[in-house]
Amino acid sequence: MKKITTLLISIFFFSLIGVALAQSDSGFIADEQTTIKAQVIEIIKQENMLLPGSDIKHTVQTLEVRILEGNNKGKELVLENDYQILKNNEIFYLKQISNSVTGKNQYSVSEPYRLPQIFWLAGLFLLVVLIFGGIQGVRGVVSLVGSFLLILYVLIPGILHGISPLFIAIGVSSLIIIVGSYITHGFNKMTSSAVIGMLVTVCFTGFLALWSVYFTRLSGFGSEEVTYLNMSIPGGIDVIGLLLGGIMIGLLGVLYDVSIGQATAVDELFKLAPVDVSKRMIYKKAIRIGREHIGALVNTLAIAYVGISLPLILLLSQISTDSILVTLNREIFSAEIVRIVISSIGLILAVPVTTLVSVWLLGRDKS
Repeated sequence: MKKITTLLISIFFFSLIGVALAQSDSGFIADEQTTIKAQVIEIIKQENMLLPGSDIKHTVQTLEVRILEGNNKGKELVLENDYQILKNNEIFYLKQISNSVTGKNQYSVSEPYRLPQIFWLAGLFLLVVLIFGGIQGVRGVVSLVGSFLLILYVLIPGILHGISPLFIAIGVSSLIIIVGSYITHGFNKMTSSAVIGMLVTVCFTGFLALWSVYFTRLSGFGSEEVTYLNMSIPGGIDVIGLLLGGIMIGLLGVLYDVSIGQATAVDELFKLAPVDVSKRMIYKKAIRIGREHIGALVNTLAIAYVGISLPLILLLSQISTDSILVTLNREIFSAEIVRIVISSIGLILAVPVTTLVSVWLLGRDKS
């Protein structure tokens, strides 16, 4: 308990540092663009037009709208909308760009106001968790909230303040593992077995990812977002570390599933097995369970990454005349391949590591 208390105190102070960094970062990037809520009063005109240089039709609306918040609350204006088709009386977000020279404002449609629908879906999710997951499901939700807080108030501010993304990603991943596991599954040897297995796997995977990125000569500039982010931060950002940090954070969800599953399997096997069953036999049976789990999860991980990149894959298949090998060699695809391979190796290693730790810890009570 002394070790656990010391660990929790360390987590607390580490989180306070992240919160302080986040608060000191307010107003870091000056921006004259604001997003405000508005409502459609009337659709003055709506027509279909051809996109210049193509035969694709798109709808253009002329709208009369009323601003619902900010300094210009209540102001009515007319604008053209060719982005998202809106309906009468619909509430949406309006983008306001203030010209510092002329003092005039330009307005355009930003996004539909979809937060009520999102909150409704989130409420449905919580209801399903409560009904079918019980107290364990509620603890899982609390753990999820804690993970997001660590990412928002420790990981992101740390990267923006120049801390190595790889270092901060491994640290935050470890905190998420420790906090999430003990909140969800309680303070017991089974949870500790899974936590130790995950921590060992995260550290090993981090260094393997570092070697792989340099081995495959990835620059980190695989997307426009990274280029823009590097230009918007004074002094730039460690894009290689950012790529590595993304690999580490992306691994966590599935890694958590594997390690908790293996620790639980070992715990149940020890409870059911006769006293004379050896630890070696328990290890073999648990590894058998883990192998089946690995086969499903590696496939799931790869398909998930392909699903995220599907629009880009379709786009390149339409406009690119290069062979499949040349396409795979591009960094935007090579980075995803490295991400899949490293994450899969981490998942595979988590099974024997967690199983070994679980047999050692939980077997001591059995003997």
